[in-house]
Amino acid sequence: MTFDPTAITAPSAPPPKTHNQPPEQAIFQQIDDLYDEAKNWADGEPIHDEAMHDAITALYDGLHDLGKQADALRVEKKKPLDEQVNALQSLFNPYIQPKKGKVDRGKAALGDLLAVYRAVKTAAAKAEADRIALAAAEAKRAADEAIRASSGNLAEREAAEELLADAKRLEKTAARSWKSATTGTGLRTVWVATLVDEDAAMEWCWARAKEEVLAVAQRNADEQVRAGVRTIPGFVISDEKVASAGRAA
Repeated sequence: MTFDPTAITAPSAPPPKTHNQPPEQAIFQQIDDLYDEAKNWADGEPIHDEAMHDAITALYDGLHDLGKQADALRVEKKKPLDEQVNALQSLFNPYIQPKKGKVDRGKAALGDLLAVYRAVKTAAAKAEADRIALAAAEAKRAADEAIRASSGNLAEREAAEELLADAKRLEKTAARSWKSATTGTGLRTVWVATLVDEDAAMEWCWARAKEEVLAVAQRNADEQVRAGVRTIPGFVISDEKVASAGRAA
C-alpha cells in the first residue's frame, strides 16, 4: 500500500515530459499502476478508519481523472479520422446514400416506370394464356366426345385421335404461355405488415418479445428520471447512493 495520491497527473495537464513514449502510453502506464494498487486495496477487507477511506478516495479520484485524460486523448486522436470519414461521406453520399443518393433515387423513378409497363404486359400475357388454356380445354372436350362417338368406325376413330393429339399440343402451348406470362417479368411479390390495431399488436409483441419490450420501457424510464421526472406509471422511483469522484464531505 504505497500509493501516493500527489503523484497523479491533473486531468487537464499533459503527461510528464520525462519520457519518449506516446502520450497515451504514459497515461495507460499510470492507469495500470493505479489499477494494480486498487487490487491491493479491494481485497475483501472493509474500510475501517478515516485514513483508509481517504487513501481509497484518492485512488478512486486518480483513476477517474486519468480516465478523463485518456478519453480526451482518444477524442483528439480520433478527430482526424472523423474528419476523413466525414469527407468521404460528403463525397459519396450524393451518389450512393441509401434512399437519398442519385443511384437510389434514379433507380426508384425508373423502377416505377418499369413496374407499370411490366404489370400491363404481364396482365396481357396472362389474358392470352387464359384464352389458350380455355381453347385447349374446349378442344380436349370435343376430342373426348369424338372418341366416344367413333365406336365401331375406324375412320372417325382416327380423326378423333388426331383431334385429341391437337388438344394435347394446345394444352402444352397453354402451359408454356402461362409460365412465360408469370416468370421473368422483372416484378416480385413482397409481403408488408401494416399496423391497424395497436392493442392487438402490443399483445402479440408482449407474448413474442417481452424482454425487449421491457428493455425499451426501462430505457425510456431511465431517460425520464435523469431529466427530473419522479413519477412514472409502473415504476418506483427511488434514490441510491453511489461513489463519485471527489472526497465525501
